[in-house]
Amino acid sequence: MSELSKRRVVTLGFQHVLAMYAGAVVVPLIVGGALQLNATQMAYLIAADLFTCGIATILQVWGGRDFGSKLPVVLGCTFTAVGPIIAIGLSSNLATVYGAIIISGLFVVLAAPLYGKILRFFPTIVTGTVVTIIGLSLIPVAMNNVAGGQGAPDFGAPRNLLLALITLVVILVVNRFARGFLRAISVLVGLLAGTVVGYFMGIVNFSAVGDADLFSIAQPFYFGTPQISITAIVTMILVNIVSMVESTGVYFAVGKATDQKVEQKQIVNGLRSEGVAITLGGIFNAFPYTAFSQNVGLITLTKVKSRDVIFAAGGIMVILGLLPKLAAITTVIPNAVLGGAMIVMFGSVAVSGINILSEVDLRKERNLLIVACSVAVGLGSATVPQMFDQLPDFAKMLLQSGIVTGSLTAILLNILLRDKTQETAAATTAHAEAAAGSETGERHAAAHL
Repeated sequence: MSELSKRRVVTLGFQHVLAMYAGAVVVPLIVGGALQLNATQMAYLIAADLFTCGIATILQVWGGRDFGSKLPVVLGCTFTAVGPIIAIGLSSNLATVYGAIIISGLFVVLAAPLYGKILRFFPTIVTGTVVTIIGLSLIPVAMNNVAGGQGAPDFGAPRNLLLALITLVVILVVNRFARGFLRAISVLVGLLAGTVVGYFMGIVNFSAVGDADLFSIAQPFYFGTPQISITAIVTMILVNIVSMVESTGVYFAVGKATDQKVEQKQIVNGLRSEGVAITLGGIFNAFPYTAFSQNVGLITLTKVKSRDVIFAAGGIMVILGLLPKLAAITTVIPNAVLGGAMIVMFGSVAVSGINILSEVDLRKERNLLIVACSVAVGLGSATVPQMFDQLPDFAKMLLQSGIVTGSLTAILLNILLRDKTQETAAATTAHAEAAAGSETGERHAAAHL
């Protein structure tokens, strides 16, 4: 690989880091704030999260015999775990949280092969629906950022909307008129342009850079020796089952974006890697990890499918985890700028799902009902999660994930609304193939006599 191409790989990897950075950092910020951690503990939490994000991503892309999907997938901490972690931390302590995370990670490693056996319930109509739901359910996240970030004092301020629009327009213009490498980093160009404009608007604040440490090393069991709680362990296992379903949809979406068929073994190996990553997250006092759908949109938009780029992204995250001051520089990007970039990226994920569904005959009432009901349920759960607030915590945790509710709806309807005609045709084809195979065997046997 030439020096120039190495620089390009690093630049493209950095673009992926920026695409997922807000999602990666907001989880430790929310958890740390809810558990009233001090500034030093918060800084460690963010650094440890980035460090383990990087290791988890490299492990996922590397792909050995039993671990790693060998897909260009970026791993980041799952939002599904935020509520349970806060609840366990408030009722007990962080040592109990991390004991549960470590054991739940081992559960994912052991359960991955069993989970792989149910992938036959993910035909084209289900995978297309799930990928579409992933993209659509992320749109509210993008729009919240466009307005300045949920809970921001200037939420919806005209300057935030203008900044998001400028970022979006820059990305579209670069993607439309640029060629080659510049076009591939259109999102990065838009983020940089939006941040520069935000600086002159007085939105960009560099105080976090000055306050951050220059160097930090993630320490195992920083918050104490892990403690065991059966309730906490069961809760975190449920969280990771949700993440396994979400990751499956992301793997299929990445397969579509990279023009390759995702095999069962890849998903099983990928989930095993996620289990190892979750265990590492518990050891280094970070978080459970899942495949990040944000980066699928970036692959779809840029058409850059190389695993080397994701390797670079993982390496950059490890470095950022070791150098908090350098990591803090990326936090100066205004939420509105990130929101403007998210619009095109998350929209691209939804379009990928629609593209998969184009292979399905939606003129058939069965297929139409599966897609219509699944998208409606998934999008409804994602946009109005409070409708489940009066349910028990474990049910609320599952049902508030639009990806999970939409996926389960698609799987169940695909089973319940079986196409008898297709089943008969498939059985006839299988019988014909078996007969042909038997006849061929007889001819071979006769030839040997």
